[in-house]
Amino acid sequence: MRQIAVIGLGRFGSTIAHTLSDKGVEVIAIDVDKEKVEDIKDYVSVAVSIDSTDEKALKAIGVDNVDAAIVCIGDNVEANLLTTSVLKKMGVRNIFARAMDNLQAQILKYMEVDRIINLEEEMGVMVANSMLTSHIEKHIPLASGHSLAEIKVPEKFIGKSIKELQLRNRYHINIIAIKKKVPEITESGERAYREIINDMPKADDILEDSDVLIVVGTDESIKNFSR
Repeated sequence: MRQIAVIGLGRFGSTIAHTLSDKGVEVIAIDVDKEKVEDIKDYVSVAVSIDSTDEKALKAIGVDNVDAAIVCIGDNVEANLLTTSVLKKMGVRNIFARAMDNLQAQILKYMEVDRIINLEEEMGVMVANSMLTSHIEKHIPLASGHSLAEIKVPEKFIGKSIKELQLRNRYHINIIAIKKKVPEITESGERAYREIINDMPKADDILEDSDVLIVVGTDESIKNFSR
């Protein structure tokens, strides 16, 4: 089982800790605020209130042996950078760190962390790309000019199979999953829809009008496909 340390339990950090834990990851949740630790202790493997800049305290709870560490501290830049520095000194693999501005991002880059998380910048790019066309519901930048996007099935593709459309050859994108809405009747007798995800789409799967394709490809390929 993978073990990941989440340091800083604000809204961002606690959401990451909850999500990782739900996915079966062994989470070590850390914050100097005892109330935040108390709030999350029942949802993670370990929850402790310590100073994350204290190397001895981190080693005492096994942070030096985790598979990855995510520094989510956002309200104290000094604590964020010092914590990241301590993790590097301890030899922690796969360090992810949150940056609140460009200067902090540059410092983290100089420290050679594995991934710099700039929420404001990444969300801005995501929203802007999603607004480029009405077909794109979500657009997540990956790396080297590639993205993951959720795209409504174009009307001309409804009723056709994935094999028939040949999206990889024609548009140079890969479908990794399909979101579908399944009609159901609630306990009160009302008609509703339940969302399911087909995470192993087959060549002969037929696309329906309410489907949303989850695709991966270059930014240019996704843009061309969504037009």
